[in-house]
Amino acid sequence: MLLSVTWNVDPTLFTVFGREIRWYGLLWVIGLIVAVYVVQRIFKREDLPEKWFDSLFFYMIVGIIVGARLGHCLFYEPAHYLANPVEILKVWEGGLASHGGVIGIIIAVWLYSRNVTKLSPLWTFDRVMVPTGFTAAMIRLGNLMNHEIYGGPTDQPWGFRFVDNLLQWMKGAEPIYTAPSHPTQIYEALAYLVIFAITMHMYWKTDAKDRKGLILGVGILLIFLFRFCVEFVKNVQIESENIMRENTGLILGQWLSIPFILWGIWLIWNALRHPAQVAVTPKQSQMAQPKPKKKK
Repeated sequence: MLLSVTWNVDPTLFTVFGREIRWYGLLWVIGLIVAVYVVQRIFKREDLPEKWFDSLFFYMIVGIIVGARLGHCLFYEPAHYLANPVEILKVWEGGLASHGGVIGIIIAVWLYSRNVTKLSPLWTFDRVMVPTGFTAAMIRLGNLMNHEIYGGPTDQPWGFRFVDNLLQWMKGAEPIYTAPSHPTQIYEALAYLVIFAITMHMYWKTDAKDRKGLILGVGILLIFLFRFCVEFVKNVQIESENIMRENTGLILGQWLSIPFILWGIWLIWNALRHPAQVAVTPKQSQMAQPKPKKKK
């Protein structure tokens, strides 16, 4: 009988000119490429201006990176980073928070909608939400390759023994393994792939795209509801969360998930109580206007 899985995958995929190329970075890029492809297909299907897509790509990249980094620094280690603000810029040293990334995306989409499309931010959110589950799954698989963000001990046969002294092991030391632990990265990755399939079906096979906020609401609700549940078996990221769990029964990731869960429920309710309505873009509106008759 299989008692556990010894996970000894090297986080470094290969080295080029002395610089490490890691699985995490590769998977992150794959997630981004697929997201860009899906959104580009959506924009082409709806015959939207090409400059809209180019602008969206810029806004989203900036929003995700800045939001995820500030989220980690201000949510999890505010005292350290406020005392050493220059270290906030050291993104290459790690430290990105998904909740912060979502907030960054919200701000980016709001600015994009105001400055570029002039349409409701919910119109943009519904389209951006479609590939989000896939990107999130790739990020969690990257965490798996990095031996990070895993769960507490388990006696289930699918428990993973991760390398606990990762940095020393990568420099040639003997690996020290954890006790068999919940591979929560895999739990989340599988859940996010299912959510990706659901949002893809909603956009391509139903009228959900014409109900403002419906695709966004379903995606947000499912992602953060699962995130809330999986945190019960996940190790804390900072020591102070142990005190939070003792006092409230929940940790920071769960508290941060609750507003998104409530927002998702409201978005679904609000979308379903209104009839489907196709949003008219400026380009489509211009095409619908009658052409002036030529003077003879």
